[in-house]
Amino acid sequence: MRSIETHINGFSDDPGYLDFARVGPIARSVVEEQLAQVELLGKARFGTIDGLRSQDERVREAVARTIGFHADQVVFQPNTSTGIMHAMFGITGGVALSPGEFPALTVAAVRAQEALGVLAPLWLETDHGHLTPGNIRDQLTPSTQAVAVSLVDFRTGYLVDLDGIRQVIGDRLLIVDAIQGFGVVDAPYEVADVIVSGGQKWVRSGWGTGFLALSDRARDQLTPVFSGFPGTEAEGESLDEVLPPARGARAFQISNPDPIAQARFAVALEDITEVGVSAINAVIAEKVSRVIDLADEYALAVVSPRSEAERAGIVVLEPAPDQLTVLTASLYNHGVTTSSRGGTVRLSPHVSTDEETFDMLRASFVSYASAIQV
Repeated sequence: MRSIETHINGFSDDPGYLDFARVGPIARSVVEEQLAQVELLGKARFGTIDGLRSQDERVREAVARTIGFHADQVVFQPNTSTGIMHAMFGITGGVALSPGEFPALTVAAVRAQEALGVLAPLWLETDHGHLTPGNIRDQLTPSTQAVAVSLVDFRTGYLVDLDGIRQVIGDRLLIVDAIQGFGVVDAPYEVADVIVSGGQKWVRSGWGTGFLALSDRARDQLTPVFSGFPGTEAEGESLDEVLPPARGARAFQISNPDPIAQARFAVALEDITEVGVSAINAVIAEKVSRVIDLADEYALAVVSPRSEAERAGIVVLEPAPDQLTVLTASLYNHGVTTSSRGGTVRLSPHVSTDEETFDMLRASFVSYASAIQV
């Protein structure tokens, strides 16, 4: 184990960055891993090219340790959306999900319905944007075979109650898009059947990194519709016949993965495991509270959850419609990076968010408050 201070010192992002829910600047260890692997690929010393393939086992083991699954239940994916597509196209029956989910979920469900005609979306009503066990339970039908949720809602910052959802949906498949909490939320992943995430946000391993993990129940129920030559029992070694898909997560891959991307993802997860997700979560919780306190000080409406039990790393501000431009301009003018959509501003700190960043945020709020009083 290493200390949280050592972990924090492993990042070098510039002050003012509060947009980790969009993309996380990669860690120095990830940069070093990338350079080392590119060096191997560039020189192609004897034995090194074949050795790159060992990154597949390494990354699957790293993911498995993080979520409490077995390595053979995990398959590398280039991004969250690809993993979700695999899951949605593999389902037969009704899938309950909110129409307000990030489009990676909703588009995949509709595309699967349109293409195969065996998936039927059940569009759930939410409780002010929150999917709770109670409102899911009350809307399920006998034909519902699966429930799909985001671990953390990208709009509201709401952290779902996975344990509670599992209890109310029974033996239906529970599909979790974990990207907005993976690496910073100590979630009970063991209650889920399908877990999908990418590494470009909170894991901070860059684009092109992700995974799909399947429980034994999901393995038995999902059809690997898009299953390429590496996803056979012979692991793609048989070139003269078309073999059936492997029985398990490995079937859900189309081509050989990028071993350099796998190495980036693996080292980032190894760093997280070494320090512990709970330690990371504690630091982020404190920084989220500071962002909320600053917003309160300047009378900015916080519409994301305040309770630590219902939030992760996202704070959502909703100024009056005629003040939105003033707020976003003030943030921009003070070098604070955030996301703005739908009349709200989303701020998302990480463990590396430093005092200078909070000073910049305060200065931007001062400018905002002064401008709206003129």
